[in-house]
Amino acid sequence: MPDGAPGFIIMDKFFLEAKVLWAQIDANMHLRHSAYADFAAQARLEMLERLGMNITVMQEAKIGPILFREESVYLREVMLGHTVRVTCLLGKCREDGSRWSFLQEIFRDDGVLAARIQVDGAWIDMVKRKLTAPPEPFRERFLKELPRTDDFVLEPVPDKTIQKG
Repeated sequence: MPDGAPGFIIMDKFFLEAKVLWAQIDANMHLRHSAYADFAAQARLEMLERLGMNITVMQEAKIGPILFREESVYLREVMLGHTVRVTCLLGKCREDGSRWSFLQEIFRDDGVLAARIQVDGAWIDMVKRKLTAPPEPFRERFLKELPRTDDFVLEPVPDKTIQKG
């Protein structure tokens, strides 16, 4: 569904704004590589909270997000004292919301794109320790309200029946 289509709510693509701290700087005096991943993870959690899926709700539903892949591309230095803004765009998602991919971009306070992070993940049932779909009200908001990449793909849920030939 394109941006602005009926039933599709456009949410701000920025989910985190944070100042770079001394503890996040490496020996080269710029943001250490793992701090980029920390900023991206926090932005995803902030995004979930805006959708009404805070840690308490996830604990009650006995589900949590997990990552299969995280790829970071570093484009420009981020220095001590900079403020960063982090986006979270849904790039791909199954129709049931069970698996998803996000493209995240980290911008410096001067507007320069400093890093691009791609993550692929899913929801895990914390009791069964198996992949699951999120609860219906959350799935609906997840699919309708999140900002999307221009090349967003909505994937069908695979048919689990085994064809014997």
